[in-house]
Amino acid sequence: MYIKNLKLINFRNYHQLELSLHPKVNIFVGDNAQGKTNILEAIYMTASGKSFRTIKDREIIKMDKQQGYIKIEGEKRYGKVTVEIKLEEEKKKQVKVNGLTSTKRTELLGNVYVVIFSPEDLKLVKEGPAERRRFIDQELSNIKPKYFHHLHQYHKVLMQRNNLLKKIYQNKKYMDTLDIWDEKLAELGARLMFERLSFINRLSMLSKLVHRKITDNRETLELRYQSSIPMKKNDEEMKAFFIEKLKESQEKDVNRGSTTLGPHRDDLGLYVNGIDIRVFGSQGQQRTTALALKLAEIELVKGETGEYPILLLDDVMSELDQKRQQFLIKSLRDIQTFVTTTELNSLETMEFSDKSIFYVENANVKYYAKD
Repeated sequence: MYIKNLKLINFRNYHQLELSLHPKVNIFVGDNAQGKTNILEAIYMTASGKSFRTIKDREIIKMDKQQGYIKIEGEKRYGKVTVEIKLEEEKKKQVKVNGLTSTKRTELLGNVYVVIFSPEDLKLVKEGPAERRRFIDQELSNIKPKYFHHLHQYHKVLMQRNNLLKKIYQNKKYMDTLDIWDEKLAELGARLMFERLSFINRLSMLSKLVHRKITDNRETLELRYQSSIPMKKNDEEMKAFFIEKLKESQEKDVNRGSTTLGPHRDDLGLYVNGIDIRVFGSQGQQRTTALALKLAEIELVKGETGEYPILLLDDVMSELDQKRQQFLIKSLRDIQTFVTTTELNSLETMEFSDKSIFYVENANVKYYAKD
């Protein structure tokens, strides 16, 4: 799929912006803090319903304004798609997909497919488990809106169970109701864990192939789903085992006031030639792995949905050496790509065959060149 047109009103530092976009590569050049990343953020929001930079809509609406607006018009394999998002201070977002109002985020997910790669994603390997869980949940939610629904429900039940644990610590009479929450948590948790396991297995195969190409077959990448509860054969067995483990950990959970087992405690293991690169990998290995994961993610989305996603590269070129830059560029043949950079010179030597270049200065976007 690709986006043909983008319109912004009172979004970040933009008063009003309308752009016609290239179906292949769109490069936004300018100094820092001029508005380049804001364009990528708006596109990302039409796919996910949220920003990748903040959880507060107030920060997205232009200063001194009460409302903001995003609209994209795109082409998909089976027809056109239009997404509009209206932002209002102190109100929920209003979303329309192809002119129809969407009241739930799950109705927005799955209409626009986006993969983002930024310097923050390089932390995916070396930061803590929360970063890797966020990566898994974000990608699965975009591919499978039902996963997002189950994840949302799981965290609601988890919060209720944790609140109950704190009450039990104060008064044991509340212990009788814990079984109810254990069963619901185990039911939802089992679903999430099997979805994650399937996703990681598929991503592992794809990323291994990409990683071998980048490293000239010198290194082999392996992904492992590291669950806080050993996996079983199916949902029912997993649910029963989950409940059993929750009962075993009740005393510890009550004393801590939090649930110590479940998908919210899981991690993604990353191994190169059998070595855990989260701990022992060099900076080059960690960056190669992050790049392999992102490129594998593109192919996974294509396999799941029949559509190549839109790729957003937010100032990531400066974080990669020339070899990794060239490999990335050669991987983008069939993908609409948005690139932000402070230096056009660093991109001019690369093999972008079809592109539009825009110069961004203080929220003014000027069409610069087209090949």
